Amino acid sequence: MKNKLNDLNNHLFEQMERLNDDDLSGEELEKEIKRAKAMSSIASNIVSNAALALEAQQYIDEYSGHVRVPDMIKVEEKK
Repeated sequence: MKNKLNDLNNHLFEQMERLNDDDLSGEELEKEIKRAKAMSSIASNIVSNAALALEAQQYIDEYSGHVRVPDMIKVEEKK
């Protein structure tokens, strides 16, 4: 899986930086606000999905004795 929750976090912070741009005004600012609302909505769904996947895996682990983290939640170690 290519995208991880860490990538989502980076995108959300990038969006915050765009919204914090003092040079944005009028139509440009409204466009960024709409984009931010859309990103927030999608991000909420992604986080909810990840929470469900983690909960399901924890349930499986509890009854199987194996411990595994869903791929979408894994954080890759830095080399």
